[in-house]
Amino acid sequence: MNRTYGCIFDIQRFSLHDGPGIRTTVFFKGCNLRCFWCHNPESINLQPEIQVYTHKCIHCGRCIAACPQNAIYKSGGSFVFSRDLCIKCGKCVDSCYTNARVMAGKTVNAAEVMSEIIKDEPFYNDNQGGVTFSGGEPMLQPGFLKTLLVACKEKKIRTAVDTAGNVTFEKFAEIAPYTDLFLYDIKCIDEKKHKQVTGSNNKKILANLILLDDVAKEIIVRVPVIPDMNDTEEDMHAIGIFLRNLKKISKVQLLPFHNMAEPKYESMGMEYKARGLSAPKKERMEQLASIISSYGINAIAVN
Repeated sequence: MNRTYGCIFDIQRFSLHDGPGIRTTVFFKGCNLRCFWCHNPESINLQPEIQVYTHKCIHCGRCIAACPQNAIYKSGGSFVFSRDLCIKCGKCVDSCYTNARVMAGKTVNAAEVMSEIIKDEPFYNDNQGGVTFSGGEPMLQPGFLKTLLVACKEKKIRTAVDTAGNVTFEKFAEIAPYTDLFLYDIKCIDEKKHKQVTGSNNKKILANLILLDDVAKEIIVRVPVIPDMNDTEEDMHAIGIFLRNLKKISKVQLLPFHNMAEPKYESMGMEYKARGLSAPKKERMEQLASIISSYGINAIAVN
């Protein structure tokens, strides 16, 4: 296990939605769920990959000349990109000055990431801000994640880990002492439905949350509200019943579905399976949150 190097696809500064205060969010590559509505499809694959935004392409042909694999070629007046031939060397990306081709993900060492985090340190202190490690699923790179968490704590920087929980609990136990807050995703309680929409059952996810309640400092549960998947009163009652006896949960946040990720799917040659779904209305989100609140839980709808 390499604890010094890892693969990330973005570092977002001045984030206000990934924990309290002003935060720096480090997005890890790799996820072992396949949620059909995923808002970060570029995070799924653990390895770097190329995104192509065709509307930015001016057909200059520089990428064709740069590609050593002949993975880009002209056909009928259009440019064709063969992902099967691509070795992800990035030469086409370097040659493209309109940013029509973008490398999603890069291998970095922990020192590089910390140097970026430290730049934002002055913004953390007065507002409970800090660093959030998100993804993808950061727990799939546990050694790299722990190295960064330890480095942050040495600098007295508050830390949060955003996770879907689909890993062994031993990985949680190893990082819990260095994590101030876990942002824990719960999609739904029904096991059959969970497997249908994510490709994995939720036994481990739910069991881990119960165990994490014993060792975590604080947990915020986040529920993505997806139309025709988990947006019913029955789903919210099930979540409320499951969570009501856990002690470390400070709040539950209901996050509305949005379709802003559709261009990302197109850029990666992936099918967007959530096409046609609409964002839940504010009133509906608040109604669903009130159901979870009825179990004595601080639940809020994030709009």
